[in-house]
Amino acid sequence: MDYIESIILGIVQGLTEFLPISSSGHLEIFKVFFNSDFSTKESLLFTIVLHFATALSTMVFFKKEISSILQGLFNSKDKNSKEFSISIIISMIPATLIGFFFEETINSFFDGNLIFVGIMLYITSILLYLSDVITSKKNTLNYKNSFIIGLAQAIAIMPGISRSGATIATAVVLGIKREKAARFSFLMVVPLIFGSMLKLIIDNGGLEFETFNLITISLGFISAFITGLLACKWMIDLVKKSKLYYFSIYCLVMGSIIIFYTINGI
Repeated sequence: MDYIESIILGIVQGLTEFLPISSSGHLEIFKVFFNSDFSTKESLLFTIVLHFATALSTMVFFKKEISSILQGLFNSKDKNSKEFSISIIISMIPATLIGFFFEETINSFFDGNLIFVGIMLYITSILLYLSDVITSKKNTLNYKNSFIIGLAQAIAIMPGISRSGATIATAVVLGIKREKAARFSFLMVVPLIFGSMLKLIIDNGGLEFETFNLITISLGFISAFITGLLACKWMIDLVKKSKLYYFSIYCLVMGSIIIFYTINGI
């Protein structure tokens, strides 16, 4: 992997992790078009580094909220922070259970099936459109709603379904204000990113640091971190202004292109 490819992959990871266009779907597209195998030992370290970079960008951008969550776990007097912390934990349950018990089934979706990815991008397009046209009702983020949003996050494990798009749209449908829905969507994924990183390391018997040079890893990390920060800010602003239909159109067009590409064998 050369330096340019490392930077490009970092940018793609940083943008697609937070923008509602499905990072897993774009990863599958990348694998097919560039004939890349991301399951090898050589790429494991780089994959984990990019995920760590995007998780860290979220932690930096939402440092105040994360501090409040941590305080809420240990400070019983701060009722609001404690309830929000518990809501984050509850939202993690569906994805954790599905990832643990249905790992083989989930992995079967990541086999370069672009027809499936295209169809899932259509679904993402519909979800993003709904999140813009539905009127917020200022409902609270209670434990029940947190679990339902967590179910949306679990479904978004499939390539082509945007995690942020699915969770934000679900929250808006439940009546939660758009900005709060976006912030909750980004915060709820941080523990899962670290959990998936740890599982990758354990399942693959550790990391092989000899396979990548420091410059390549650093370039990928920096580009993913910077674009992750920008994507967080951009996404919050777009959600507040109800402008997710831009991404709805993008997902619709991209889904159509890859389905056409696959059917016609281009």
